[in-house]
Amino acid sequence: MIILIGGSSHVGKTLLAQKLMERLKIPYLSLDHLKMMFIRGHLTDLTVEDDYKMRYFLWPYAAELIKTAVENDQHMIVEGCYIPSEWRDQFDPEYLKDIKCFFITMSEKYLRDNFDKVKDHANAIERRLDDDLDLERLINCSREFKEECGEHDIPVLEITDSYDIDELTERALKLIGQ
Repeated sequence: MIILIGGSSHVGKTLLAQKLMERLKIPYLSLDHLKMMFIRGHLTDLTVEDDYKMRYFLWPYAAELIKTAVENDQHMIVEGCYIPSEWRDQFDPEYLKDIKCFFITMSEKYLRDNFDKVKDHANAIERRLDDDLDLERLINCSREFKEECGEHDIPVLEITDSYDIDELTERALKLIGQ
């Protein structure tokens, strides 16, 4: 089984992937690491600021990695903001049966009420370099991801009242049938 966790920046994708890895005993790949491989290896002219372009640059590579894992009967969690809402387009039906995908978003109210907490937990799993958080950008990104998920029939785990990683983990496990 492949588990894809998408969503905007700072919603807890990496922390959730870590928790699922611990519970399910399967590895995870952060697409941020793949991004940095291309940037540091000078394999692209894109920069860390080019999130939208990076999504469509990285996704074909990530999709081939996922196909290889499915073909070899391997399990993997892939997380990142670089999973496009039209992710299914890269896969034939025989692959899709082995892939579960959901996105995480945060409601506008949650972000406005808890922006300081979101900033404080930015480095829960990975160190972020020069992370200049913008509340309005986070709100818009979460809103856009949620709208795209609706258009592409992707389940959304929305954080609305409180961020409880254990509760979010249980919701994710239920969503993927575990």
